[in-house]
Amino acid sequence: MISDLELVTRVTGSNDQAAYCRLVERHQAAIRRFLRRLLAGDHGSADDLAQETFLLAFRKIHTWRGASTFPTWLHSIAYRQFLQFSRKHSRQRVMAEVHQPAADSGAAIEAEILAAKLMSLVSEEERACLTLAYAAGMSHPEICDITHLPLGTVKSHISRGKQKLQRWLEDNDHSIQKTGENPAREARRAQS
Repeated sequence: MISDLELVTRVTGSNDQAAYCRLVERHQAAIRRFLRRLLAGDHGSADDLAQETFLLAFRKIHTWRGASTFPTWLHSIAYRQFLQFSRKHSRQRVMAEVHQPAADSGAAIEAEILAAKLMSLVSEEERACLTLAYAAGMSHPEICDITHLPLGTVKSHISRGKQKLQRWLEDNDHSIQKTGENPAREARRAQS
């Protein structure tokens, strides 16, 4: 498999649009998931912001120097797009429609609705930190790079966000299924 670095080199060196399409295909699902969580399930706005993220990334790809991973750089752009969108629409808070794909099972639809509900219960900063940590699997230092928040603040947002979500789940008789957890990743995250 061709690395992100090699694809970026092709894009910047010879304006290889096919290489950029491969980068988009490789990372678009993660960026869309990230933005959908940040927007508490607003799929339409998340997809629009994902498209804007990739357009901006294409225009600015020459600025990526490899100091962070390419996915971290993309998440950083997506997060800034989200913040701009959020500031622009802060007075127009509307409950987001939850997209229900026809091919999904009932349990998957229920989980998506619950995830959107849960994400609407925490602040934007907590939502961003939780999503980057758990949905994107990023370390605390990577989250700091993306959000431009100090390490202690990132840890606080994650901790407070988890407490809020746990409290709501307990108050509303929901349990959390712990499947696929990675204890090693949790240990590394706790140390960072």
